[in-house]
Amino acid sequence: MCDMKHGKSSDKVVLITGASSGIGKSIATYLSERNFKVYGTSRSPKDSSNNPFKFIPLDVTKKETIVTAVESVVQKEGRIDVLINNAGVGITGPIEEIPEAEIKRAFETNYFGALNMIKNVLPIMRSQQSGLIINITSIAGYMGLPYRGIYSATKSALEITAEAYRMELKQFGIKMTNVAPGDFATNIASGRYHAPVIKGSPYEKVYGSTLKLMNEHVDAGKDPELMAKEILKIIHTSEPNVHYKVGERLQKISVKLKAFLPDKLYEKMLMKHYKL
Repeated sequence: MCDMKHGKSSDKVVLITGASSGIGKSIATYLSERNFKVYGTSRSPKDSSNNPFKFIPLDVTKKETIVTAVESVVQKEGRIDVLINNAGVGITGPIEEIPEAEIKRAFETNYFGALNMIKNVLPIMRSQQSGLIINITSIAGYMGLPYRGIYSATKSALEITAEAYRMELKQFGIKMTNVAPGDFATNIASGRYHAPVIKGSPYEKVYGSTLKLMNEHVDAGKDPELMAKEILKIIHTSEPNVHYKVGERLQKISVKLKAFLPDKLYEKMLMKHYKL
C-alpha cells in the first residue's frame, strides 16, 4: 500500500456519496477512468454494470448503513484515501411555509450526514496517517438566498464546521477542503423538495416566479465534468485550500462582492437578480 503523498492514482481508494446521478456520478466516473479505485454510494443502487466504478448501498441519514459501507470498502481495499461528501438534497420555499420535518430532513442529509461520514472514516485515515476529505457544499452556502434559505443554511453550516475540522485534523496528516459548486446542469431540481406554491398565500406570486427562475438557472448550468476536473486537481494538490468555488464567473464573483459591499447594497443586488 502507499500513502497520499507517494501513491499513484491507481493506488488511491475513493469513497463518494450520492454517486447515482449528477455531480457525484460525474466525479465517480471521471476518477474511475483515471484508474482510481472508486466506490460510489446510493440509497438504492440499481444495476451498476454500466458504470466504471463499484456501487455500494448507503443512506447518509442512517448511521448503520454508513458503518457497513465504510467497513465494506476497508475489507476489500484495506484503506480509504479520499472521502467525497457529495450526497445532498435541495429544498426551496418560503421559510415560513416549509414544514419543519422537511427542514430537519435537509439538515440530516446535507449536514449531519456529512459529519457522520467523516466520523466513520477518520479512524481509518488516522491509522494511515494520511487522507483527504472533500465536502461538496454550494455557492448558495455563502449567502442567504430568497426561497432557498434553508438550503443555504445547511451548506453554510458544513462550510464553517469544516473550517474548524481541518485545523483539528492537521496533527494526524489528514486534509480537508470544501468545494462549492454554482449551478450545474443536473437533475437536482427534480429531486429537490419544493414547498408547494399555495393558492392565496402571501408568497404565491413571488415564490412561483422565483422557483421558475431557479430551475432555469440549473437547466442552463455548466457541465458537471467541470467539477470532476477540479476534484482531480485537488486530489493531486499537496496542500489543498480551505475553500474552492466552481461555476459561472458571476456566481463566483458574487461571493467576493459580499465580502466588501455594504449589506443593504448586496441585498438589493440579490433582490434585483431574483426579480423581487
